[in-house]
Amino acid sequence: MNSFLIVGLGNIGDEYEGTRHNIGFDILDACASKWKTTFDNRKRYGSVAEHSLKGRTITLVKPSTYVNLSGKAVRYWLNEAKVPIENLLVVLDDLAIPFGALRMKTSGSDGGHNGLKDIQQILMTTTYSRLRFGIENNFPKGGQVNYVLGKWSEEEQKKLPEYISKAVEAVESFCLIGVTRTMNIYNTKKA
Repeated sequence: MNSFLIVGLGNIGDEYEGTRHNIGFDILDACASKWKTTFDNRKRYGSVAEHSLKGRTITLVKPSTYVNLSGKAVRYWLNEAKVPIENLLVVLDDLAIPFGALRMKTSGSDGGHNGLKDIQQILMTTTYSRLRFGIENNFPKGGQVNYVLGKWSEEEQKKLPEYISKAVEAVESFCLIGVTRTMNIYNTKKA
């Protein structure tokens, strides 16, 4: 099957633009920009763009359901785009890994991420690929929500384009050579 669904997690609304929690949206925007395609905001459960890459049909979805309720959008677009679950890739932020580092996995727990928790409840499986983008956990006790929903620091903003570009390469690699080889290439300790 040559169709792929790439879902970037994030929150809709201007107040969430440029926040750490919206890195999934930012990576999909970078994919669309590189591939010269645009998002249609009038689609069900989100903004959707399509692209053909070396014989593969790729559907990019930025859910409009907010991060914590992403499962409904994922299930709908898996069915709508007729994508097998092994060709699903969820792109999200991760506090547990260094800033800019990438981790691709084929299954696992939600790791405390409410978006993954909702996806796993609705799909009734933990076996689907995800690309985690490290945002680090550089916040004081009790400051997690403000940190995750906060804007990138000036220092982070300088490095962000390079790291997002690497994440776009990982998305392309997932579609072209598969998850196992992509994990071997992109699962780095440091960005």
